[in-house]
Formats: sequence, structure tokens, C-alpha cells
Amino acid sequence: QVQLVESGGGLVQAGDSLRLSCTAALSGRTFSNYKMAWFRQAPGKEREFVAATSWTGRDTYYADSVKGRFTISSDNAKNTVYLQMTSLKPEDTAVYYCSAAMGGSYYLETSYDYWGQGTLVTVSS
Repeated sequence: QVQLVESGGGLVQAGDSLRLSCTAALSGRTFSNYKMAWFRQAPGKEREFVAATSWTGRDTYYADSVKGRFTISSDNAKNTVYLQMTSLKPEDTAVYYCSAAMGGSYYLETSYDYWGQGTLVTVSS
């Protein structure tokens, strides 16, 4: 059983920064072979890929829309993945979901087996 719990969402102004956290719990196993990702879903839109990382943090991947502004990282000791978001824009407003996968493409939603409940980020102009 894998449990993912996101936190850190909130209401910010355009240009502000925010850090999301995703704490993972995996009974009886380690996350060393997992890939972790953040997706987001804006109102009225489909869920989209934001960023992903191998659990070691060696490999990272970003959507073009967030490249240079968002940074994904992991703290293995805390079983936590972060999404540092800077220079936020109103179009970043969405529910952000943390996800975990054993295999498949980093970019594809269908690769991910486990999902958190989501945390809302609202960016005002």
C-alpha cells in the first residue's frame, strides 16, 4: 500500500513563490525504485504533467510551461518530494497532485499507479 500526502498549497499573488511537499509512505518497501511526479489540473482542463524525478533525484523532467521556474527535488531521509515554484503566474492555478510509479514514461499520467489527494494552488493577478 502506498500513501501520498500533499501539502503546501494556498493563495498567492503573481510573481510569488510556493513550495509543495509530498510525503510518501510505503509499507514494507522502499521508494528507491520509484519515479515521483507532480501533475496539475486546472478548472475545466485535463490533468497535465508538471515535473518528475527519479527517487534518487538524479534525473529530473519538466513541462515546457514550468521549465526554469519550478524545481522538483527529493529528500530520501524524509520520504518527501518537493516542488519549488517561483515566478508564479495566474495560469499556474490548479490542483496539484503528487504521484508515484514503478515504471513507464516519466511524462505519462497512465504510468503512475499511486496518487495523492491534491493540493490547491491559486495565483491571483
